[in-house]
Amino acid sequence: MHWKRLVSAAVVGVTLLATAGSALALTEDEMVAMLVRIDERQHAAGDFKAHAFIQQKQKGKEDVAFESVFYRRGADDKFMILVLAPKTEAGQGYLRIDDNLWLYSPKTGKWERVTERDRILGTDGRRQDFDESRLAVLYTPEFLGEGKLGKFETWKIKLKAKPGKDVAWPLVVIEIDKGSGNILKQQDFALSEKLMRTSLYPRWSRITDAEGKEVWYPAQMYLYDEVEKGNQSIVKVDKVDLTTLPKNMFTKAWLESKSR
Repeated sequence: MHWKRLVSAAVVGVTLLATAGSALALTEDEMVAMLVRIDERQHAAGDFKAHAFIQQKQKGKEDVAFESVFYRRGADDKFMILVLAPKTEAGQGYLRIDDNLWLYSPKTGKWERVTERDRILGTDGRRQDFDESRLAVLYTPEFLGEGKLGKFETWKIKLKAKPGKDVAWPLVVIEIDKGSGNILKQQDFALSEKLMRTSLYPRWSRITDAEGKEVWYPAQMYLYDEVEKGNQSIVKVDKVDLTTLPKNMFTKAWLESKSR
């Protein structure tokens, strides 16, 4: 479905939600519209560059802090991560080409194909945590009810991966703030419905692009490993830039050049 039609459906869905009674369950159309709106708000029609720090905490080990840059090009669905620090990991990177995700190691000079389930830099993050949202494309929603996180009233929605879609988690439960429309909490499950990870999004920020469109992004993410208790990752995005990136950036050659 074209983005303009998706956004139109989302606006209709949000209008319906505003007039619906709090005791009413959301219909599938309303949930899809909500997911579309979440996706659209994170979608930049042009380019997107984010500078971020990822702190990995593992039980019994010293914390590791990564400085990195995420690059996205919404027009042709490009995505890349470049590690800046620590020095031992600098130059390492991830590049999505079509439906394939590749990891480059400057230590070996080799590329390795990885899956959506693989940990980014050995942290609790996955590729989908750093790329723009595609919930409406990847998942089918099921209404679970209303919830409350602190002072926030939420909608609880279960997401099941659509057939043939490559995702990090086949089952997901999200809690969406009724006021802002942002996701505040996400729980990720295996097919067996075993809880694998819990994510919290306490702060969202937005930036306006050249066309006046607001692009939202999670400025803080807390990712908790539910299998290896005590392990967690904290992601903090401190700078976002929507200016146009060089055309030849999203290539293996460009990423390799950053480690020379």
